[in-house]
Parts: sequence; structure tokens; C-alpha cells
Amino acid sequence: MKTGRIITSEEEIKDILQNSKNIAVLGLSPKPERDSNKVALYLKAHGYKVIPVHPAQKEVIGEKAYTCVDKIDIPVDIVDVFRNPSQIMGHAKEAVAIKPKVFWMQLNIENQEAASFLTSSGIDVIMNRCIKIDHEKLIK
Repeated sequence: MKTGRIITSEEEIKDILQNSKNIAVLGLSPKPERDSNKVALYLKAHGYKVIPVHPAQKEVIGEKAYTCVDKIDIPVDIVDVFRNPSQIMGHAKEAVAIKPKVFWMQLNIENQEAASFLTSSGIDVIMNRCIKIDHEKLIK
């Protein structure tokens, strides 16, 4: 099995964004003022299939919502995470079940223990970066 890596280079992030189609947004709020909602709508507007993950919602931004990551029944390229750093490890364990290419922790979210677990499971990790900001900057 391949070992995942912690990705920091903009060149690699650009490649990930260009070669990904399905993005699960973990912690996607139905509230339009929340960053998770704004980011998901942006991704959807730029051609990505957004898969909401929120246990209290049946649908968010017009897409079927899943109660947790390991319940997603379609291939996922990126799990984009809007959760408290202390909650990341549990979500990392769920993510391993569906084998996304990348587990992306949004701005101000880092969890080294989860990153080590994910990379040892063959999943690349991005931490403390906003997928929307990176997309705006790197994808012309």
C-alpha cells in the first residue's frame, strides 16, 4: 500500500484541485453566512460534485447530505473538513473506510495525530489551508 504524504507545495495542491471531481464537505452548514456553506457553493459553482456531510441535515445546498463520511456511497477525491481540531481523529478513522485521495483540513485546523494515521493509511493530507483560497489562487 502506498504511504500518504502531508502536502504543502502549491504545485501539488494545484494538481490535486485539477484532478479531483468529488469533494465531501464535512461539517457543511446549511446557514449561508457560514464559511463551510460559502466554500461548498464556490466549489459547486466551479464544477465539483459537492457531497455534504452533516448528521442533522437531509440536504444542504441542494445536494443529498450524509450523516458521516463512511456512509458516502460514491467515490470521494477530497474530504474537506470544517470541524474542531479535537474532533478530527474520529473523522480520519471514518475517512479511511472510503479511501479518499486527500483529507483536507481547512484554515486553523491541524491535527498531527490524525495526519500520521491518515498518511500511514495511504491518504494524503493538507492542513491549515482553505480549499477556496487555494483554488482562487492556483486555478486560473
